[in-house]
Amino acid sequence: MVARWTADLWFDPSCPASRTTARWLAGVAAEARIDVEWPVMSLSVLNEHRAVDPEGDEHGYLWIAARIGTAVRERYGSAALAAFHDALWERTGLGAERTVLGGFSMGSVMSHALGLGPDRPAPAGILALSGFVPQVEGWRPDLGSRTGTRAFVAHGRNDPVIEVGFGRRARELLEAGGLDVEYHEGDGGHQVDPAHVPAAAGWLRATL
Repeated sequence: MVARWTADLWFDPSCPASRTTARWLAGVAAEARIDVEWPVMSLSVLNEHRAVDPEGDEHGYLWIAARIGTAVRERYGSAALAAFHDALWERTGLGAERTVLGGFSMGSVMSHALGLGPDRPAPAGILALSGFVPQVEGWRPDLGSRTGTRAFVAHGRNDPVIEVGFGRRARELLEAGGLDVEYHEGDGGHQVDPAHVPAAAGWLRATL
């Protein structure tokens, strides 16, 4: 018998990055015999004693989603909490067609996996910095239904962690699949190149 693994994802129900990670992990879990537990945390609570609140939540409104999420998990279990998390974001009215999935390094890989997954809705765009499109057994990107998805791919030619060939192959794969790809290279290493930020900002405005 193949052993099952358990993954604990500490997430903030009000955080878009948590949403991206949770959706990706749920897709992986379905294919890889992983049981996911969903402990709740709040970035607003963690940052409450800072002089400057990075969440911009001086009144603590973002605590509400965390408190409700905790109550759902304690009373109904992790599966119900995952459903609550999906419903919370669906009710915002921000569907996949108004969502850009983005990340750096492994966050870029996760964005590709979530944005190109055959069981996932097509997002408006994928912003991938210093990453690659994953290649794992049993998973293939669904490019045929993503022709309306735009992509921004940037990579450093001197990246010692994920060499630039990964970024170039990602561009080639996406372009061959019919996606509109904006590609940038710089002389930097494994980093977000400041020279690419204005271009990424312009791309993001045009995409959304």
